[in-house]
Amino acid sequence: MDMLRQYPYKYIDRSRIYKIDEIPDEDTYVQIIGQVVEWHTVGVGKSARLSATFTDGQHNIELVWFRGGQYVKLQANVPYLLFGKAGRFNHLYNFVHPELTPLSKVRPEQTQGLEPHYNTTEVMKRMGLNSKAIRTIMSGLLPELQQGVPDTLGMDVLQQYKLMGLTEALVNVHFPKDNRLMQRARERLKFEELFYIQLQILRQMKRREQGAGFVMPIVGRRFNTFYREHLPFELTGAQKRVIREIQADMKSGRQMNRLLQGDVGSGKTLVALLCMLLAADNGYQACIMAPTEILANQHYETVSHLLAGTDVRVALLTGSTTRKQREILHPLLRNGQIDILIGTHALLEDEVQFSNLGLVIVDEQHRFGVAQRARLWAKNVRPPHVLVMTATPIPRTLAMTVYGDLQVSIIDELPPGRKPVVTLHYMQTRRAAVNQFISKQIEQGRQVYVVYPLIKENEKLDLKDLQNGYNELVDTFPHYRISMVHGQMRAQDKDEQMRRFASGETQILVATTVIEVGVNVPNASVMIIENAERFGLSQLHQLRGRVGRGADQSYCLLLTRMELTQDTRKRMDIMVATNDGFRIAEADLQLRGPGDLEGTQQSGLPFELKIASLSTDGLLLETARRAAKDILDRDPLLEDRTNRIYVDRLSTLKQRVVNWGEIS
Repeated sequence: MDMLRQYPYKYIDRSRIYKIDEIPDEDTYVQIIGQVVEWHTVGVGKSARLSATFTDGQHNIELVWFRGGQYVKLQANVPYLLFGKAGRFNHLYNFVHPELTPLSKVRPEQTQGLEPHYNTTEVMKRMGLNSKAIRTIMSGLLPELQQGVPDTLGMDVLQQYKLMGLTEALVNVHFPKDNRLMQRARERLKFEELFYIQLQILRQMKRREQGAGFVMPIVGRRFNTFYREHLPFELTGAQKRVIREIQADMKSGRQMNRLLQGDVGSGKTLVALLCMLLAADNGYQACIMAPTEILANQHYETVSHLLAGTDVRVALLTGSTTRKQREILHPLLRNGQIDILIGTHALLEDEVQFSNLGLVIVDEQHRFGVAQRARLWAKNVRPPHVLVMTATPIPRTLAMTVYGDLQVSIIDELPPGRKPVVTLHYMQTRRAAVNQFISKQIEQGRQVYVVYPLIKENEKLDLKDLQNGYNELVDTFPHYRISMVHGQMRAQDKDEQMRRFASGETQILVATTVIEVGVNVPNASVMIIENAERFGLSQLHQLRGRVGRGADQSYCLLLTRMELTQDTRKRMDIMVATNDGFRIAEADLQLRGPGDLEGTQQSGLPFELKIASLSTDGLLLETARRAAKDILDRDPLLEDRTNRIYVDRLSTLKQRVVNWGEIS
């Protein structure tokens, strides 16, 4: 069965026989019946080239084998079935390395229906396992398959969603008679993959809902005092809605597991702070874990500033926290004298122990592994409420899979007074105009980011690099002060350079993508991204989010080389056209696929996708999720005898998964 689950990635129609003058276009697979009228070999051994003239009785065409020609045995006056991809040389069609099969030896499947083609690797090909060999193996399995295999979906699901049975689907995914049967077979198998992912995710959610969580019903003094006396600005309607959703979870008696999505600058940190004050009012501690020291320090400074004058006790723990500072901090944390702890991975250390941890907030959670997050949850006997936040808007299909066991809250409004960032695409040949624009903005009192894809020059990559870019900017703008930040700097040096820029001591910050997350300089109004073609849409959007945080009009300039691929041009056009992070995330998923978007192939999915795609099968995913939800609504623990089929299949799938963990 495992072999039959290796699906074709494309099909070629073998049902039509062409004439030579009917070849529709180059790069089209066709088959022609005819004879070889003459052939000759040039060279000897492995480098020999075999050329032949093939005729269909009316027209001739050239066949060429640049390698392996010595193994091609041709015969005159023998009818052949020619199959291959038509090419063009000197304005004439030809076939390079075609398949030639004597007509007397042609199997029925070679001229009937759609021919499957399978992905292979170079290692497999060297072992003789090319697509044709796999097709032969699959053909040999067909008689056994047609005797019937046990289905993996219940009859009620098959009937309700008008799906093929598994046996029929496997036959028609490998050797379909026509396009309609192939599409129905693929839909059935895609549905099955997506259904079991959703069943596993929703089953996990049901288990959590049955688990006891800390009950936090009080909206008390600390929350109300801050809300009435210290809130820096009126909350948006979206922020108020999200806080109500989180508060309902925290007082429900069930453990909260919620994903908070909000575009850059939408006010997630303020929402997080209000939720931590709810925890404090109910006698619980809270913590925020951030992926970088820069972001952790910024959260600490923001929260400390907002809570100045209150009795809420806030502490910071990062890799740079000294031993002496830790010796003071750890006892206070254990004794409950710290209400809010903000930090990096340092929070995961065994010596970090809370008195009564009730709320865990993870910022930019996609940068932490499942096992890392689980260590934080385990810092209380009973799992605390969990809020994971991301400024990277997540496409709907990913939200239903990678984060499908979390409730989702979305902040879809920006604070009042924020102006959309104007995004412009320039070729690098317009450097003089860009420099003039930088100078004009700085003269108006603004500050500028310049981001590079590389730290140092690389001979193999024709890209602008930070070090040379910094030197050029120093020469171009001798009257301005310039800071430089990159990932290879010592933390204290990096923090000092960031401090100088944030305080306005320097006008230009030259950086790599270390500033992608967690830098808040409202006076910075220009983001210049060198070699923008090297960045994905989500990363470009994150970088653009570093500006537009003040009341002034802000700009993002995307600088690229002249020669761009079609996909790159699409990325630049999308960035120029919209500031909507959710539109950008959907476009990114379409252009790059879910593996790239997540950073690792299918990161976060409970089971591997072999035929379904999160990029293109969104509607089918929603249908599969609905089917799984209906089953679990009727039978949350899958105890009914009729649902045994799903328990067994989940067990089989789990056994094939390596290193998959649950969030809590």
